[in-house]
Formats: sequence, structure tokens, C-alpha cells
Amino acid sequence: MRSVCAVAGAALFACNLAGLAETKVSCDQTLTAPLRSSAVLIIDSRPAGLEIVGTDHGTIHVTCSGGDSEDAARHILLQFSPTPDGGRLTIEGRHLRHGDNLQVRVEVPWKTNLSVRMPAGEVKVEEIKGDKDIDLYAGQITISSAHEWNYRSVNASVTIGQVSARVYGADKGGFFRSFTKKTTDGEYRLHAHVMTGEIDLVGRKARAEGARQPN
Repeated sequence: MRSVCAVAGAALFACNLAGLAETKVSCDQTLTAPLRSSAVLIIDSRPAGLEIVGTDHGTIHVTCSGGDSEDAARHILLQFSPTPDGGRLTIEGRHLRHGDNLQVRVEVPWKTNLSVRMPAGEVKVEEIKGDKDIDLYAGQITISSAHEWNYRSVNASVTIGQVSARVYGADKGGFFRSFTKKTTDGEYRLHAHVMTGEIDLVGRKARAEGARQPN
């Protein structure tokens, strides 16, 4: 009887997931889809200016701006695919001409776990509580919050560039620079890495307990 119930439950879950259709639009349109609080959102993006902002809404809302021409935005595609624990946003398309400078704004529930991969550009994360795993080949990562900076584990590193962890009173530049910190009563994990560029951690001053600055 248990096995029958388990099979039925799995089938119901699969049906519910299937009912959440994949959403795909060009970047000159708006993408909106359901996204629950505490979901895991994976973002895989072409080079861009990417701004990820927390809101009170139970959706992901994606808009584009700043391109030199509407034609450029039409050749960039936004695709959101639901997953069992959240969703995946893919931003893909041809490389734009120098100066097109397309910006993508992603609004998500304020409590969202993020995993971001992008080869080059700028990633800004504002007012989002949750785990963060952000990896950029070249460019800048900025993570900011005006509220509680509640991380139990922080690991920010650059191969060449600068780690400015002002929230912890640390600022390091050069080759193979990193900042790590453990806090026993923190809630979330933060990992940020840039091969060549800069990382900025901005927020209310955090306690120095458990800080380690190896480089």
C-alpha cells in the first residue's frame, strides 16, 4: 500500500511540475512567472549587466533596458524553466556591438537562494536573503543589504583584482586575494568569485567574530 501511495504521490508531483509551463520571450518583452519564497534560482547568463533585486511578490519578473537599439534586444532570449526546488533563468543570444550595454533586471522574492554563472559583465544583488553562489570570469560582483547581514559562511575571492568587504572592514587588492568568515549564529552561505575584476560586499557593519583574512 505504501508503494502505491508513493507512486501516486510522485505522479501527482510530476503533473504539478509539468503544469508549470516553460516561459520564453525576447529581451524586448517582459518575463513573469511564479517563484515561491525560499526557492533555488539558477541563472545562466550571456555577458550582461545583471541586477537581481528582492521584492514582496511571489514571482520572478525580468525586464531589459539600456540597449542602443530595439533590434539588439530582440536577439537576446529570456527563458525560465521551473524545477522541483525553484527554477532556472537562461539569458542567451548573440554578442552585442560594443556600446549596446544591455541591462537585465531580475526581481525575485526577497528570500531566494541564488546560483549565478556569467562569463563577463556586472552582477548586482540587492536586498535578498538566502544562500548565494556567484561566479564571474571578468567584471564586478556587488552584494548589498541595508538590513541584517546574516551569513554563517562567507568566501569572496579574486584571481586578479580587488575584494572590498566593507561590511567586515576589509579591503584587499592584487593577485589571489580572498576574504573568508565564519559566524556560528549566521543563517546563509555566500560564495563569490571573479577571475579578473572586483567584489564588493556592502551592508551594515558586521561583527568581526570568526573573521579570517588569509591574503
